[in-house]
Amino acid sequence: MVFLMTKYSSRSTHASRRHFITGMTTATLAAGFPTITLGASLSIEEAVAPRRLGKSDAPVRVAEYYSMTCGHCADFHNNIFPTVKSKLIDTGIVRFEMRPFPLDGLALRAHALVRSVPQKKFFPLVKVLLAQHPVWLRAKDPLSALMKIARLAGVSAEEFNAIMRNRNLLEAIVALRQEGVDDWQIASTPSFVVNNDEVLSGNMSYEDFTERLSAFGA
Repeated sequence: MVFLMTKYSSRSTHASRRHFITGMTTATLAAGFPTITLGASLSIEEAVAPRRLGKSDAPVRVAEYYSMTCGHCADFHNNIFPTVKSKLIDTGIVRFEMRPFPLDGLALRAHALVRSVPQKKFFPLVKVLLAQHPVWLRAKDPLSALMKIARLAGVSAEEFNAIMRNRNLLEAIVALRQEGVDDWQIASTPSFVVNNDEVLSGNMSYEDFTERLSAFGA
């Protein structure tokens, strides 16, 4: 999925972040809401901390920029990632990190949800949401469908609603997205930053993915 970006000055970047949040989440970010404690008492710092799989000393480090509403991302994680995990991550070759790059307001909310659960539940919840992509993404009321899945991860309706209107959290996720633009010129999802050296973009087969990683020792 492609999301076109333009270069910003620091002033226009701030305005763009504000527009991304307010323009996409008007219904849940009405003025006057207090700062909400995240589910499981996570702080904002804990919510935006890196989410990684694999050994810390793995020779190949891959950081994926993904969007929760991206069909290509869902396809990669549903069909390719299980093999990547078993053959590359679990064997100590690759350390894999997931970084949010929401393409729309619904994706932003879904990223807020997965970032609000304890870290041990992060990858399982992402896996479930991407596996059930059509169920909640195409639902008549996507947020209600998303909340039903959240309940399986132990997120109550009250916690879910609090997460959806936590402006500080939403802004922090948008800031992570902007880092991808500023640091790596990310313009589409999925995109993979390898060893802080090269960006690979697009939904690749396992063979294509490993071939591209082979130059880094995978």
